Amino acid sequence: MNSIDLSLYLVTDNSDNVEKFLNTIEEAIKGGVTVVQIREKTADTLDFYNLALKVKEITAKYNVPLIINDRVDIALAIDADGVHVGQSDMPCDVTRKLIGQNKILGVSAATINEAKKAESDGADYIGTGAVFPTATKDDAPSVTKEELIQIVDSIDIPVVAIGGINLDNANQLTDTGIAGLSVVSAIMSSDNPKKSSEELLNIFNS
Repeated sequence: MNSIDLSLYLVTDNSDNVEKFLNTIEEAIKGGVTVVQIREKTADTLDFYNLALKVKEITAKYNVPLIINDRVDIALAIDADGVHVGQSDMPCDVTRKLIGQNKILGVSAATINEAKKAESDGADYIGTGAVFPTATKDDAPSVTKEELIQIVDSIDIPVVAIGGINLDNANQLTDTGIAGLSVVSAIMSSDNPKKSSEELLNIFNS
């Protein structure tokens, strides 16, 4: 089991303005973000590779783990800290074989069965959601608070909640047993990503 602080898990959105994108990530880390995942669903491989290298410079500077969404090849190419796969991506057990035992492996799971299978297939943590309505992922299944708690209770690896989490609703998740909050827009779209990160972390730790 790769131990990792999942308290505030930032998932990036589109990187049209690379300078602003990188600055937002750095400010968020200064505010307390504990993990960064790059999610680039539409980028060409070379663009994704180059962007990931730039993000890695920042995360390495602050000793924050860098996770690549879906793309095992990119993760291996830049020697990222880990990979996160969904239910329609490379299977968890195959991904584990490709990245080895020392990389972090996260899996999206919306049901107890998916979570248990991910755990037995070698996942280090589970991402569960969408716990609130979200605009960043149209196809995300919704997970109720009760279902989230059941998933947390059904496995021994940590669970991160994702989906529409922001400063107004994060407090609804503090009693669910999750290991952390995974956010996109609440930080990436914030005018002050450092302050937003600090506030989200305060809510989670309260």
